[in-house]
Amino acid sequence: MTTRLLLISDTHVPARAKRLPDDVWRAVDVADLVVHAGDWVDVATLDALEARAARLIGVYGNNDGPGLRSRLPEFAKAEIEGLRFGVVHETGAAGGRERRMDATYGTEGLDVLVFGHSHIPWDTVTPGGIRLLNPGSPTDRRRQPACTMMTAVAEGGALRDVAIVPVARV
Repeated sequence: MTTRLLLISDTHVPARAKRLPDDVWRAVDVADLVVHAGDWVDVATLDALEARAARLIGVYGNNDGPGLRSRLPEFAKAEIEGLRFGVVHETGAAGGRERRMDATYGTEGLDVLVFGHSHIPWDTVTPGGIRLLNPGSPTDRRRQPACTMMTAVAEGGALRDVAIVPVARV
């Protein structure tokens, strides 16, 4: 079996955008699973994604208030096509991230850790073999050339076709 993934984070609606961009909604419609790594900011975005996504895994971020924290965990785990995924919002500074994530999540047996917070796309592998993925932000590019999301395919215990996808701002 194959699972098409959409990875997003740091949507910051309505602080950075009034709504999710159309590019994100089109990607939601073709994804089998949407993973959101926190900083939703409003509960309405969670409600909308829950209603529209085939399946949703999400965590809360540092900008998410009590309404979101009461519905979402700080850390989530799921097995997807034989891969063990973890999702968290913050992983700390870029320097030393790979070794820190091995120390923090190595005992979880993860194959992939999806994270957010920096708004900067990231795709590396730790010395212990955990693939670290940050999709950036579809609404706030910060110092990046474009707003972004990430797509991937999980199949037969492998993650393939990982792509950073530019998003047109709304």
